[in-house]
Amino acid sequence: MEAKTISERELVKKSMEELCLKSGFPDPKEMVQRDLEFLLDTIESKTGVLISLSTIKRLINGEFSRLPQIATLNSIAIFLGYQNWQEYKLNKTRDPQLIIQRDDDRNKQPLTGRAPTKKYSYRRYSIFVTLTVVSTVSLLAILKFQKPGPGNIAKSQFSAHKTTSNDIPNTVVFNYDIDNVIADSFFIQQSWDRNRRVRIFKNNYTLTDIYYEPGYHKAKLIANDQIIKTFDVSIPTDRWFFYAKEKTPKSLPKYILTETGINSGSLQLIPQEILKSQIDINKENDYLQVYFPSKIENSSDDFVLKFRIKINPLNNDYCPYFMAEVFCQKNFMFFTSTRKGCASEIITQFGENFRSGKTNDFSALANDPKAWQDIELTVKEKKVIIRINNKQVLSSTYHESAGLITGLGFISNGLAEIDFVELKTLDGKDIYLNDFEQ
Repeated sequence: MEAKTISERELVKKSMEELCLKSGFPDPKEMVQRDLEFLLDTIESKTGVLISLSTIKRLINGEFSRLPQIATLNSIAIFLGYQNWQEYKLNKTRDPQLIIQRDDDRNKQPLTGRAPTKKYSYRRYSIFVTLTVVSTVSLLAILKFQKPGPGNIAKSQFSAHKTTSNDIPNTVVFNYDIDNVIADSFFIQQSWDRNRRVRIFKNNYTLTDIYYEPGYHKAKLIANDQIIKTFDVSIPTDRWFFYAKEKTPKSLPKYILTETGINSGSLQLIPQEILKSQIDINKENDYLQVYFPSKIENSSDDFVLKFRIKINPLNNDYCPYFMAEVFCQKNFMFFTSTRKGCASEIITQFGENFRSGKTNDFSALANDPKAWQDIELTVKEKKVIIRINNKQVLSSTYHESAGLITGLGFISNGLAEIDFVELKTLDGKDIYLNDFEQ
């Protein structure tokens, strides 16, 4: 049987196909920018390594002339369930008919065919030697083109404090010391959003930055592409807060002018308030209704959330949807729902477990979002059950705790109307209750 050969460049392409498939994107060519950004955020949350948008585009499209940085390769391998890139490579070479070649070895004749019995041991030995040499040379080639990881990380310092208690926007003062850290570049990123990243330099020790959105943010001190320290920044509202965001990179929120957001016995916004806030309803916007309390004390691993919701469309969206999210200290806890014909667009994430409607049958989660729906989300010992109109539509599990509950949110491409919200611990303790009757 002829031995199959694969270059390391092709192995990187193969790993990207596996990564996209695992993340719920079976056809990378159909991924739009927000899909790529979500993928990067998921990789970062699991591996602690930041990959740029331009890099992930090049890797997915196979548009790279040399191997990526070893930190990037390791993060891909870790995301796929391996300890590092070397383990991923070794796993792929366990097939005795597969040989990894460097790109400059492609013109060499691969070992093929069955040798006579007398020469078989020699042929096996030749394959073993070839694999060993190629693996060693390839590893040296990788190291040659890779920047070393940051050094003296333990000597870094990172902290922050707010200029006000809970005003929005809110300026936060970051204090840092990176003088003894060995790296080529340094950044502070104020949250999960990689667009909110600012470069910093040695012999400077203060950076101020503005938080335009409320929430429980995890600021990051970054050396090269590695997160070396984090600091929690909590900007609560202690009330429902409303804003819109365009679905474009680096867009800033536009605050919605309303006294309480309560109309006709429901938590809802009305079109007049959107227009008064000078928000263009013809643009592709998300509308957010969020609540972040100052007091944080309940686990995200054991709770029950009940609410009644419908969507009032602002324009003729083909796929009106809503997302319900329980905000947490770490990771995400959310699900979306839309009409039956758009079920492929549904996504869920609980803890580290992200699932996409492109690789899962989420048709049971889909209903007419313009009609009232009674929702119940239960999390018990990291097991998740969702019921819509008293019918179980999803069960899931996760392993990595998301920490404490930090808030609630409803996000939609229309105007969500919520009749009541009830969030309790499993033993019946009230976390948040409101029927919005004034």
